[in-house]
Amino acid sequence: MVRPRENDLDFPALREEMVEVQIRRRGIRDPRLLAALSHLARERFVPLADRAHAYDDAPQPIGHAATISQPFIVALMLEAATIRPDDRVLEIGTGSGYQTALLSALAAHVYSIEWVAALSERAGATLAELGCRNVELRVGDGRRGWPEAAPFDAILVTAAPDSLPEPLLEQLGMGGRLVAPVGTDHQSLVLWQREAHGVTRHVLTSVRFVPLLGGGDDTS
Repeated sequence: MVRPRENDLDFPALREEMVEVQIRRRGIRDPRLLAALSHLARERFVPLADRAHAYDDAPQPIGHAATISQPFIVALMLEAATIRPDDRVLEIGTGSGYQTALLSALAAHVYSIEWVAALSERAGATLAELGCRNVELRVGDGRRGWPEAAPFDAILVTAAPDSLPEPLLEQLGMGGRLVAPVGTDHQSLVLWQREAHGVTRHVLTSVRFVPLLGGGDDTS
């Protein structure tokens, strides 16, 4: 099968189709999120050789055993986290920077940690080119969070630990939402919410993410 050349692709049309078919029809309703998905060029975050598949209904490899997640899963996580315009958000796993850029459009400030330095550098360059000025990037162990910037209104984890690292939950502010995949062979996407009476936990769906890399071993 011959892949279409990038110059032959109508990326805006593919993006519009992605939002309508993969996102809206599957129940995502947040208007700010839908607008951000409609405006952000996903192809900018995919390696050049694979840009023909940037809007496929599937995750795409970005090198270093990492992926850019399926568009619907990105949207599901962001809607579950109910990102508000004045929120301060922590992202664990910058990866391609695609979700980081969406968070940049939705939140006041974004802190994003990536274990693989080459991915962080590439994402940082793309985010700078797109004018995402409310983002801070760090290379390091995402399991430990970003304690000096805590508490956060929302935390999103884009790779799966065996169980949720305790420091992340500790850095979630009152009323905050934390969305993360957890598990090994059988993974679940889970929403934690910190409320006055404690932390609630709600399983959203079954998922398949790459493992969360890092050296930390504080988990709960």
